[in-house]
Amino acid sequence: MPNSQQVTLDLTSTSYRDNCDRLRYLEEKQRELCALSQNILTSLGIGAKMAIDECQYQFRMSRWNCSTFGNTTTIFGGVLSVKSREAAYVHAVSAAGIAYTVTRACSRGELNECSCDSRVRSRKPKGKWQWGGCSEDIHFGEKFSRDFVDSHENRDTADGLMNLHNNEAGRRSIRSRMQRVCKCHGMSGSCSVRVCWRKLPPFRQVGDALSARYEGASHVKMVDKKRRRIKKLRAVSRDYKQPNKTDLVFLEESPDYCERNETMGVLGTRGRLCNRTSMGPDGCRLLCCGRGYQTRVRDVEEKCHCRFVWCCDVKCDTCRYKKEEHICN
Repeated sequence: MPNSQQVTLDLTSTSYRDNCDRLRYLEEKQRELCALSQNILTSLGIGAKMAIDECQYQFRMSRWNCSTFGNTTTIFGGVLSVKSREAAYVHAVSAAGIAYTVTRACSRGELNECSCDSRVRSRKPKGKWQWGGCSEDIHFGEKFSRDFVDSHENRDTADGLMNLHNNEAGRRSIRSRMQRVCKCHGMSGSCSVRVCWRKLPPFRQVGDALSARYEGASHVKMVDKKRRRIKKLRAVSRDYKQPNKTDLVFLEESPDYCERNETMGVLGTRGRLCNRTSMGPDGCRLLCCGRGYQTRVRDVEEKCHCRFVWCCDVKCDTCRYKKEEHICN
């Protein structure tokens, strides 16, 4: 991912084909896919932004809070150079974000290459309902994400295999959570006909699922089966469960996110707000890395006692109170 300022500048170009060709950080195949439609680049940008927002939400209370930078060649700094579980999450949520926004653009008629999922209507429904409406085509979204995101990876390297595995895990987290939505039709609300279609889940569900996978990510290594000339990822120890296709995998242990490391783009946890009563990652004991914390009290003003006044206004009082905050040393 390039920095956010560059994305903004690129999206304002008048010719989308020239625009795609100027994105030199993309592979040749990626530029070709980008140039398929005027709206593809917009969908890609929205998907990348959605992935970043979700990453920052899921890690907002952790030592590494998915920090982004606008003055480097990569938006996450050097953190992704370590093939850790954090890199695994970023690849998974990014691949999922692109699959999600491309799928949504298909159902909205914003892309010429796809529309609704017609294959779902060939399935035999169970119960007193039938397929209809516009089912969102997650298969096309997955395929586009696979063609676009995976084209950058080398299957002969451990890094490439790790990224490809996590990309696929991200996409599968959407497919397995597709929702069936139904609507009744009939005279006087009789619901004589019930029409159903498949819909994307809220992206927050996808982020939550990948966050759970992050917690249970598998430490793996690459093995080379010389007889079959196949390279695969296996758990570092036979005592560990072999990862399946929906698990996240990592090759290296995470770096120390407690102290500032400008080379890697790690901000450290000094000055972060922590929760004194929490035993989780947002608690002062874990977030402050044993350095302790300071407590400060500040005056806060907020709107309160809001009420609706006919017609048509909302009036609120201003409440003042003291708020206690805890800050990592």
